[in-house]
Amino acid sequence: MDKMSHVPSNAPSIGAESFSLVVGGPLFQLWRRTGLSGDGLELLYRRLFFFFILTWVPLLAFSLADGRAWGPSLRLPFLRDIEMHARLLLSLPLMLYAELLVEQRMRPLVGQFVTCGLIPDSARPVFDAALSAARDMRNSLAPELALLACVYVVGVAFIWPNQVGFGIESWYGVTVNERLVPTHAGWWMGCVSLPVFQFLLLRWYFRLFIWARFLWGVSRIHLLLNPMHPDRCGGLGFLASLSKVFAPVLFAQGLLWAGLIANRIFFLGVSLVTFKMELISFVVGVLATILGPLLVFLPQLSTTKRRGLLEYGVLAARYTREFELKWLRGGAPLQESFLGSPDIQSLADLGNSYTVIKEMRLVPFNANTALEVVLATLFPVVPLTLTMIPLEELLGRLLKLLF
Repeated sequence: MDKMSHVPSNAPSIGAESFSLVVGGPLFQLWRRTGLSGDGLELLYRRLFFFFILTWVPLLAFSLADGRAWGPSLRLPFLRDIEMHARLLLSLPLMLYAELLVEQRMRPLVGQFVTCGLIPDSARPVFDAALSAARDMRNSLAPELALLACVYVVGVAFIWPNQVGFGIESWYGVTVNERLVPTHAGWWMGCVSLPVFQFLLLRWYFRLFIWARFLWGVSRIHLLLNPMHPDRCGGLGFLASLSKVFAPVLFAQGLLWAGLIANRIFFLGVSLVTFKMELISFVVGVLATILGPLLVFLPQLSTTKRRGLLEYGVLAARYTREFELKWLRGGAPLQESFLGSPDIQSLADLGNSYTVIKEMRLVPFNANTALEVVLATLFPVVPLTLTMIPLEELLGRLLKLLF
């Protein structure tokens, strides 16, 4: 009976198929009550339009009223502010779209732990408890209030007046004695547009924290990993798709960086190379955020690989010894033909099995997964390389590589 209790039934776990990382929380409930979302994050176009009206349109209206939307009198008029447009017209809508995409892709991903038979029946309550804890944290009011307080206390009270301006007269104000003196548009930007954007961004990091905490809870379970699994990850290979699940979030952050750097390049004359260390640190941080939580499975994968190599090594030694005695030491009956014998195919299959175990990875992702994360993050910055290399020269180099 004790052995049977460790065999997974593949029956859906309570809440495993219905768990969502993004459907829930105070802001989501507010969207539902105001008609900005359905039960499954439908009505995306309404949310996009609402945030467009809330964050970007007032900035344009105030800038037009103050005569700061366009013209030679300002170094940085509103319609030429690449960073602000990248934030509010590209990055923010992409973060909203990412919620819908993550909702569609994350549900089956969580269910894979059960449907793939990785959770033994005896540990099903522990798995359900991890799901319940993640759901409770997602729905909690306190974290979102804390994020909102952080945005206004740290962002509006300190970062906005001291760090936003970069020394030139702009549509949102001018820096005097290292402090920003805002225009009407600047006040709206600092008190509404930027806090809304920062809150949505921090809310995504909070969700990633919930996901990491859930994975840590699952890693406490003695998973039924199979060293012979063809994904070379003991059956956890499905977790490598996280790079695609969170790609829109990564791309949105890349757009944020691209806009920030573009303003410095075009209006301050700074070179792209100046931001080399910042970009490297940013990419390392993103890799640690997305793939770092998967390292919690390293001990179990390592143990599974060692066990597989040992057990299949013993099996291989026994089989090859008997194969040698039978076919090389005269043990086979005279009437049994060597040609077409299933013993040869079995020997080859055993060798392939041992190779699969030997190639088993100790983390549930590979170099391609890490590359996908890096590309999704840095792709928005790629066009800025044209500020260092003329387009004609770049095309010439590409043609030389191709031909």
